[in-house]
Amino acid sequence: MTGCDDDGVSTAPRSTAHEPATAHEPASDEPAAQAPQEDGPRRQGRRGRRPAGEDTRTALLEAARAEFGENGYDGATVRAIAARAGVDAAMVNHWFGGKEQLFAKAVLDVPFDVDEVVGAVTARGAEHVGDSIVRTFLDRWDGVGGERFTALIRSVTTRPEAMRVLRTVLVNRIFAGVASALEVDRGDLRASLCATQLIGLGMARYVAELEPVHSADIDTLAAAVAPTLQRYLTGDIDAP
Repeated sequence: MTGCDDDGVSTAPRSTAHEPATAHEPASDEPAAQAPQEDGPRRQGRRGRRPAGEDTRTALLEAARAEFGENGYDGATVRAIAARAGVDAAMVNHWFGGKEQLFAKAVLDVPFDVDEVVGAVTARGAEHVGDSIVRTFLDRWDGVGGERFTALIRSVTTRPEAMRVLRTVLVNRIFAGVASALEVDRGDLRASLCATQLIGLGMARYVAELEPVHSADIDTLAAAVAPTLQRYLTGDIDAP
């Protein structure tokens, strides 16, 4: 008896994967690969598919970021991710245990060291922190095509864990860490304000692809956005 996962992927029972050939089957000098059994288990090295291995895992992670980035968590399917990676859909379960675990590894894992980012932002001193924020984040986001950020943003409305990552990493760790390093007052508010500015910039550049923000170089965006971030972190934010 066969079953199906959430995306309709058929899964055959394990016990049939290693059944020996019956005694009455005629011997053949032909290679087994020339007579594949379409209803049998998938084999490594099948034509048109990647061999199972670490390259398969990497391909799935890259494909997942692209699919989640384009369609969000709910819109991305195991079949679409596997097809994009050029592997059997069963490889998602083999390597990650399912769609949810793949999402966690591909999107929710922080792709940088938080302390290193805080250090990079504050290295040039308080007077340049706004400029450093824009350059530090856009350098990293542009380096991976913005796919991980886009996937995270597209999924925050349906996946609570995506919102937790965004809030915890960006606000509570990075910008709160910057505010603490600068020893400014009202650090929590300043950190949250910086996050709103940076999330908005990221959405315009990578999710909505608003022109000319989408194609603008980092120098142009830093000159335009940095003064606002600078005021949020070191300027007067009190009501008049």
